Amino acid sequence: MSVLRRSRGARKRRAPRVPGAVLVLLGCLPGLTAVLALALFARGVERPVGVRLGQPAADRPQPAHRAPRPRIVPRSAWMERTTATPSQPPPRYDDKVVAVFVHHTDSPNHYRCDDSPRIIRDLYAGQTGPRRWDDIGYNFLVDRCGTIYEGRAGGVERPVTGAHTQGFNHRTAGIAALGTFTAGVPVPQAMTDAIAAVAAWKLGLADVDPRSRTRLVSSNGLSRYKAGSTATLPAVAGHNDGFMTSCPGAALTARLPEIRRTAARLQGRVPAGRVPTGTPQAAHRTP
Repeated sequence: MSVLRRSRGARKRRAPRVPGAVLVLLGCLPGLTAVLALALFARGVERPVGVRLGQPAADRPQPAHRAPRPRIVPRSAWMERTTATPSQPPPRYDDKVVAVFVHHTDSPNHYRCDDSPRIIRDLYAGQTGPRRWDDIGYNFLVDRCGTIYEGRAGGVERPVTGAHTQGFNHRTAGIAALGTFTAGVPVPQAMTDAIAAVAAWKLGLADVDPRSRTRLVSSNGLSRYKAGSTATLPAVAGHNDGFMTSCPGAALTARLPEIRRTAARLQGRVPAGRVPTGTPQAAHRTP
């Protein structure tokens, strides 16, 4: 009797037989779908399995105002293989970029643009040498010809935490203009256009209007705001908005409103005070 019971128990635990009709149906399905369906059948209807498939990237919600990514020269173009580099920890990241800080590098203005990699290399050496930083602080650098260079390591597409604005390095990106732009110094149009292009692209990834203001929390009492306090700053700010400094220089600071407008236009935003004809808001806004 005990042998018979064990035999019956063994038959109950035997893998279920898959009918031929089901096998024919499975043969018509894609490979992964067929495997999942076969697994569900084998487990039986009394224990359903919920299979959650990831939302296709094309169907995921995208920011409404995304600007095209400008051409960015990788850091390998200025980081020579023979350059002695300090021990560098892994990059740190934030969840997104909601503001950019514009800087100037306080270096000579009358340089040949093909000499920009050497200038950036010198900046890197100064920041990682005497200052003992682990990398260059700026996320991007722009020269007088409008060429955009990758600065700090970690990937230009990602929200890399920089070291450019004391107290406000989190959720921001630093864009440095190669040169010194104090009062009366001409700022090349190609340079301001490139700064606007980077700002439009990076802020557009989080659907931030470059003309808006954003709330940032100070992480350092040496900034203009005590540690832990919340500051409302322009989404495209000058270095001096967050730190006691004359950077990015009076001449470049004066160009920030234009840079914000250009960045907003690159994101496809409506100019301030204008609404496309036929939109419901048109009747409620001042032309």
